[in-house]
Amino acid sequence: MDLRTYFETTRTRQVDLARQLGVVTVVVSQWTSGVRQVPAERCPAIERATAGQVRCEDLRPDVDWAVLRCVCSDQQPAMDPHPGGRPLIDPAQAFPTPTPAPEGAEQEAA
Repeated sequence: MDLRTYFETTRTRQVDLARQLGVVTVVVSQWTSGVRQVPAERCPAIERATAGQVRCEDLRPDVDWAVLRCVCSDQQPAMDPHPGGRPLIDPAQAFPTPTPAPEGAEQEAA
């Protein structure tokens, strides 16, 4: 659902959403009318403020929101494949934390 439909179908006012987001009402009005594109960094806050009725994908279909929607279990991250066919990178595997050398390891090598 887009913002225009959201405001038409709910009793929420633009001023109320603006207050929740910490922006001026005219900005929400411009997003609603399409004068300005909703900044990608604002989309998750709008989705939360609208209880999921206005989704990030509806506001900015040009952004790959699948990366942010990764649901991870205790064992393995459940990542959706990249739409371009490239694998997604798990930062923990790509950049492992260095393991400190045991105490006295340098002395034994010398």
